[in-house]
Amino acid sequence: MDSGGSLSNEKRLGRVIQGARKKAGLTQQLLCQKTGLSYSTLAKIERGAIASPSVFTIRQIAQTLEVSMDQLLGGVEARPPVVAQSLARKVSRSGVRFVFFDMNGVLVRAAVSKACMKLAQESGVTPDVIETIFWQYNSDVCRGSMSLDEFNTILAERLEMLVDWNRYYLMAVEPTPGISELVAWVADNYKVGMVTNTFPGLIRPMFDRGILPQVQFDVIIDSSEARALKPEARMFEIAADKAGTNPSELLLIDDDRLNLAAAGQYGWHTMGFDAYQPEDSIVAVSTALQPAD
Repeated sequence: MDSGGSLSNEKRLGRVIQGARKKAGLTQQLLCQKTGLSYSTLAKIERGAIASPSVFTIRQIAQTLEVSMDQLLGGVEARPPVVAQSLARKVSRSGVRFVFFDMNGVLVRAAVSKACMKLAQESGVTPDVIETIFWQYNSDVCRGSMSLDEFNTILAERLEMLVDWNRYYLMAVEPTPGISELVAWVADNYKVGMVTNTFPGLIRPMFDRGILPQVQFDVIIDSSEARALKPEARMFEIAADKAGTNPSELLLIDDDRLNLAAAGQYGWHTMGFDAYQPEDSIVAVSTALQPAD
């Protein structure tokens, strides 16, 4: 058996985490459920197969196991978040200076189906009927060519009850686990924005309720105000103009492949994101955005 001194940092960290997990009486599956980590990510960490695990990952594990990060790290050097030392922003190794996050599907877990389920329970209309209505008009409302009141009226007539769609959505939507820490770290090092296809009037209450990360975004592009939608060129042109940055220095983090493909065609950097298994995505983003200096 290898002695502790001959083990790599990653393998030593993996053994410590595995020991702390077992001491807490948790299986890998239970720890994954409590932290939001994917099983494959946790298994790789315990095997020492992930080089320099993100501090975001270690922090989540430590909090769940009710131990300190120092207890887990035990002298192992995890990749720390970079704290901005001045107001100057940095540039990543790939040349990124400005990071745009999608909202629904990245910053928050999209909640259309959950909102439709709640409406179905109250109206007696099946969820599939409500989702069909929603997607029929979604693009028009997000683009601002149909008002929210008009959409609510259509829903009310079909469901035979008064409807405030945004209220149901706000009850159903939830922040993506770990995303606030990631966005705060990104905002410390880069300019940061949000570019989202969304219903009017949703962004402000989501900030007010703490659903969206509590950071100062440099730019927010709301489709209902811009009157354009991703993946249309106009949406990316507006975002690049507001950012005041060359497209080759912009990064889009989005869950929609069409949006990512379009951004790539316009010269942006792109990264996919899975809000339902976020740890892998968070680790990937924090790795890609390590500053060049």
